[in-house]
Amino acid sequence: MIVYPVTETFAAEIGDIDLSRPLSGEERSEIDEAFNRFSVLVVPDQQMSADQHLEFARNFGPLETSIHAVRSDARLRVRPEISDVSNLDAGESIWGKESRKRMFEMSNRMWHTDSSFRRVPAKASLLYARSIPPIGGQTEFADMRAAYDALAEEMKQRLRGLVAEHAIMHSRRKLGFTDFSDEEMQTLPPVPQALVRRHAGSGRMGLYLASHAGRIFGMNGDEGRKLLHQLIEHAGQRQFVYTHRWRVYDLVMWDNRCTMHRGKGYDDLRWPRDMQRATVSDVAPTCEQEGIADPAAA
Repeated sequence: MIVYPVTETFAAEIGDIDLSRPLSGEERSEIDEAFNRFSVLVVPDQQMSADQHLEFARNFGPLETSIHAVRSDARLRVRPEISDVSNLDAGESIWGKESRKRMFEMSNRMWHTDSSFRRVPAKASLLYARSIPPIGGQTEFADMRAAYDALAEEMKQRLRGLVAEHAIMHSRRKLGFTDFSDEEMQTLPPVPQALVRRHAGSGRMGLYLASHAGRIFGMNGDEGRKLLHQLIEHAGQRQFVYTHRWRVYDLVMWDNRCTMHRGKGYDDLRWPRDMQRATVSDVAPTCEQEGIADPAAA
């Protein structure tokens, strides 16, 4: 296995490895080391079935179930352990302009962190490209450890111990989507997440942000929203961002504990884009990991 860094500390390409077969202990250790250092790993030209994709993901934690499987009336195109990040419906046709799934997924074009709206959020996401549009559709990744390091010391002190409330509804409502069922509202309630956290794999501190964050406990609404916006704008600056231009059969794995990402636009009513994501859970809620009392419980 060969590791080619994109920059000294953020994003790397991995070569000479076949992810369709079981990893050796040495390969697993090398991937863990690269993951903890670079946060975003790009593995090109991988021929994988859904089973092989999920088996590789299980090396890094327990699999999440897709948010689309929450609804009992959902018609899934793929199995529930895979998040369908495509513009295809259950019949393999490109979605329509007024598709509910299209409206729901548009928020993925905002900076976010996968599953920060779950009490135990995601550790890693592993997105596999089965088909891509000829133009557009890139994914941008922001290095939240570097963004934290670049903050003034006064701001770092201000953020220490703060907790934000995250909910899938917060990010969707920012774009005007409110079509949530009672089932979704009950299954996906708001959760608290530490605003700054220590990355377990490297020991480095980083911001933990997402468009899913709607308020900060202990602040009035406008003040908290202004601070969240300020921090996301800071973290999305060009010096902290790697942009990935997809190729068919790329597998990109990123660390949700210390990155944000967003999808760029493409002609989603013309070109099919079949992207499938496996996601594995972190070990515990962020407040528990940081030793912060849960303000929602209080």
